Amino acid sequence: MAGVFVASILFTILSFLKVREVVIDAIPQDLKYAMAAGIGIFIAFVGLQGGVLIVADKSSLVAIGSLTVPTTWLTIAGVFVIAILMAKRVPGAIFIGIVVTAIIGLVTGLIPMPDQIISMAPSLAPTFGVGVTNLPSMLDPQMWAVVLVFLLVAFFDTAGTLIGLAQQAGIMKNGKMPRIGKALMADSLSMLGGAVMGTTPTAAYVESSAGISMGGKTGLTSITTGVLFLFSLLFSPLLGVITDQVTAPALIVVGVMMASSLREIHWDEFELALPAFLTVVGMPLTYNISYGIAFGFLTYPILMTAAGRRKEVNGIMWAMLIVFVVLLYVLNVLPKQ
Repeated sequence: MAGVFVASILFTILSFLKVREVVIDAIPQDLKYAMAAGIGIFIAFVGLQGGVLIVADKSSLVAIGSLTVPTTWLTIAGVFVIAILMAKRVPGAIFIGIVVTAIIGLVTGLIPMPDQIISMAPSLAPTFGVGVTNLPSMLDPQMWAVVLVFLLVAFFDTAGTLIGLAQQAGIMKNGKMPRIGKALMADSLSMLGGAVMGTTPTAAYVESSAGISMGGKTGLTSITTGVLFLFSLLFSPLLGVITDQVTAPALIVVGVMMASSLREIHWDEFELALPAFLTVVGMPLTYNISYGIAFGFLTYPILMTAAGRRKEVNGIMWAMLIVFVVLLYVLNVLPKQ
């Protein structure tokens, strides 16, 4: 928690100095489209996994789930309900689909009825301020490796998420996100606030795409959602009926919508196509947004240079290549030594 707290302070400083804003603006448009599509495929994969339509397999890593499991059919039914409503252009199709799927699960007994409706929210006392009170642990040099990992992963995870969500919302102008500085500062302060309360890094979440797909594209949407979440703390037992099989169809459908960014990529230019492709497939196959971005950032400058387009690669992209080499080393090589 001390590492999270220190990383969140550095994260906020980087946002205040507009370092994150400069990096995001420097990302080539094709990679931004790839990041949006990759996140879409990633959350669709999460939905398929949560609905047990895809399961782990020793021989092929993943395989189709068993259709003999009743809850799998609940997910399939949810996908068709939402898909049909979307095809009919019904407002609130995803929300209606979630409610209908939950009702089907309750009626068929696939989802157990909650024992109670209202429950008091748990106390923050056990975790509040833990990161602050444990700051002396930062004297251990190994803790700074933890800070570096948290910082870099949060930096690029949120960058990819914000770009993907802004792309889906249709608010990108000339490849840039309006008022991105304010969005990044809000993101950083939320991470800092979460660290004080003793939580893991809080940041922009890819599931926000479900709200965007239903038209929620302003700050009012976020404020309303936040207030309702506060009230939902009292009704947490009731929310237990919204299982993974209920939310999975929504994630799958939203993933389809976000994947539409693929049509904007210049697939006829291999020096752009390969980095974009690696970004798209890297996110779901590594189950990590940062790794997908890393694949794109590591190949883009090299291929552009090989294609005689070195002047189109800005210095920030070369710097990011070095940063991702360090990140991959810290995450994969250093722990094994």
